[in-house]
Amino acid sequence: MEALFLGALEIVLIDIVLAGDNACVIAMAVRRLSRRRRLLGIALGAAAAVFLRVSLTFVASQIILLPYLKLVGGALVIWIAVKLLKYNAVQCDNNSRGAGSLWEAVKLIMIADVVMSTDNILAIAAVAKGNLILLIFGLGLSIPFVVFGSSFLCMVMDRFPATAYLAAAVLGKIGGELMLTDPFVTHLIHPSRGVEIAAQLVCAMGVIAVAWLLSQKGRRRVRLKKWGDPWRR
Repeated sequence: MEALFLGALEIVLIDIVLAGDNACVIAMAVRRLSRRRRLLGIALGAAAAVFLRVSLTFVASQIILLPYLKLVGGALVIWIAVKLLKYNAVQCDNNSRGAGSLWEAVKLIMIADVVMSTDNILAIAAVAKGNLILLIFGLGLSIPFVVFGSSFLCMVMDRFPATAYLAAAVLGKIGGELMLTDPFVTHLIHPSRGVEIAAQLVCAMGVIAVAWLLSQKGRRRVRLKKWGDPWRR
């Protein structure tokens, strides 16, 4: 009984720490939606997270060892972070909401979930040690954390739009970590802890820099569409 309690406590701590990744993605993906569609987006994103985590539970320990998988997955997470931050930056500039597509948001959430849920599943499975009750408890508990976390982050981003940059930097850091821990990369360069931290910082700052440059182009297109090209007057 004591082992079961300690296992459950460990799983709660793991869920609190790792659910933040998914919450960042969902919050940034649904923030451009209207309030009613935003709640639907969070619900659909959380439902997708449940489905994907249950589906991946039985194969995660095998697929995580495949070369190039985390390399590609990390690149996808970085691409998603840039895409979401660019959209959020343009939205903040135009003070608009509701311009985003619900299904586009859910698609991005699902892609990120596939990549980022694997580590969460493996951590929970390692603590559960074959105990089905603990495994189900861990997977089920992660969902309310994701829903609450993403709802809270949405409110914070509405109040302080600059926090979207922090969320994107977190996703960039996660993408860099995934790429450097890929079996192919670790076998090729054997990165030290210092190299890993430096690469994660570069990816975090790179996401912000690239998204800012792309958002500038987006703002310019919006201004040209609204006011016309001054050089043609």
